[in-house]
Amino acid sequence: MRFLLSVAALLLSACASSPDRPALPSAAAIDAEAQRLMASQDVRGMAIAVIDDGQVVHVAAYGHANVAENRALQTDTVMYGASLTKAAFAYMVLQLVDEGRFDLDRPMHQYLPRPLPEYEDYADLAGDERWRQLTARHVLNHTTGFANFRWLEEDQKLRFHFDPGARYGYSGEGFYILQLVLEQGLGLDVGAEMQTRVFDRFAMTRTSMQWRADFRPNLADGYGIDGGFEPHDERSNVSAAGSMDTTIADQARMWAGIVRGEGLSPASRAELVRAQFPILSAHQFPTLRTETDPRGPAINLSAGLGLVTFNDASGPMWFKGGHNDFTGNTLICQEARRRCIVLLANSVRAELIYPEMVRFVLGETAMPWWWEYNPG
Repeated sequence: MRFLLSVAALLLSACASSPDRPALPSAAAIDAEAQRLMASQDVRGMAIAVIDDGQVVHVAAYGHANVAENRALQTDTVMYGASLTKAAFAYMVLQLVDEGRFDLDRPMHQYLPRPLPEYEDYADLAGDERWRQLTARHVLNHTTGFANFRWLEEDQKLRFHFDPGARYGYSGEGFYILQLVLEQGLGLDVGAEMQTRVFDRFAMTRTSMQWRADFRPNLADGYGIDGGFEPHDERSNVSAAGSMDTTIADQARMWAGIVRGEGLSPASRAELVRAQFPILSAHQFPTLRTETDPRGPAINLSAGLGLVTFNDASGPMWFKGGHNDFTGNTLICQEARRRCIVLLANSVRAELIYPEMVRFVLGETAMPWWWEYNPG
């Protein structure tokens, strides 16, 4: 285990403790609790970052990057970012909005040189004019009307299940369209824009939207719910929906900077986490189920831009997860305190301990774990 720690920052946080800003647990206590919880659920590898008042106060890694090779997970070990990519991408898009180059509410097809169904990947939408309604806000709010991915459809074809803007339904497909618009309509290289506008800005030297050969010596492989092994996927194509490789140290720097509002106007920083569209669904997945749950409206569970927001006793909070069968990531922030916890794991079993780990660091919150992790 290797971890980085700013003792001065933790002492400052403790000294500033008040009913509105309770003290964080000590670094040693966080490390001990993380390792206790990991052992309780056989979590192979997990990393944590804690941000307080917009400053990184603790970064640590535990367990293994690869069990068979007995390689320890370190704070600079490259891990799969999964759908945390979507939130970082939203931050980049808002920079384009600030520059007057892009409008979240302008129909996206207006940026393209030809109609969306004329692009091979979107020929399925020919005959359904609802593609003309799609905006970037629909994409970032997850209100496009698409399934999460077309390959989940019985015939693997892309289709609208509801009108854009009608209701929340998590979808990576919309992010593919928004990426196409930026590339074909604005002439941008999304991978390069993410590198310069996000990763370079925050000195994220071991983060990329594409596989890099220099990641190989210190790389985390994955472990499924049954402990089964999965080698790290070398993603060669840039995907706004989820191709980011990263480290916990890099994620700590990025989210601390975003929490502080760096790189965005005050208006765009507020827009990122503003409750924009109510989420009524009983669970995030499966994405097209229509059951509702009154606990969502009770905390004003809502879509922000690439994030999910809700009300807590501490004030507004927001979060984003990242998941596949061998990865479990989460980011949770208290807006007023500018306090966040970032958790990355190369073992999906880590999701079993995240509620308790987050509670240990942030205290009791209204975080809707019932919506985030419990399928309908």
